[in-house]
Amino acid sequence: MKLIRKPFVFARHAQSTFNAAHLIGGFTDSPLSEHGIEQAKNAAPILSDALNNDLNSTKWSVVVTSTLQRTQQTAFYAVPNQTITPYEQLKERNWGDLEGVPIEQQLPYEVTPPNGEPWDTFETRIINALNDILRQYPQPLIIAHSGVYRVLNNVINGTPYCPRIGNVSPISFIPSQDENGWKITPLKGNSI
Repeated sequence: MKLIRKPFVFARHAQSTFNAAHLIGGFTDSPLSEHGIEQAKNAAPILSDALNNDLNSTKWSVVVTSTLQRTQQTAFYAVPNQTITPYEQLKERNWGDLEGVPIEQQLPYEVTPPNGEPWDTFETRIINALNDILRQYPQPLIIAHSGVYRVLNNVINGTPYCPRIGNVSPISFIPSQDENGWKITPLKGNSI
């Protein structure tokens, strides 16, 4: 599958209660932890500066989240006063019987968890959703999950295996002439 070559910014949601407990979250609708709420609030200046300095705008063309509350809560605190557009297709991978178990029990990505979602199905769902968003909006802010970031890494770099993206660490994706066709950098060089 290919990703439409248009610029966007991606951020993983802030720390959820499952993240704090080191549990596999997947489809489970865990809310933000208190620390996660602070992370999201602390991201607001970074995301606002990107608009003012990079886009000469006071609003993102769209702020997209999954339908899980941890992404919507992150957007609520990180980009206040903007309408949030939830996409069901951007939900994290369904880890089936592994939902809620310690993260150390997570299987390799290419292995389908018992009663869970196969990697290929997950990747197709995510790329279709991202392409739909990129067709409609000039430079969206997408707040989703670490699995979505792994899909992006797989499509761009050929592997889902990469360092876990930090909570609310916005990453800029800009089409380029680089080896992989993309310039991928932390937004404003900041990480939360």
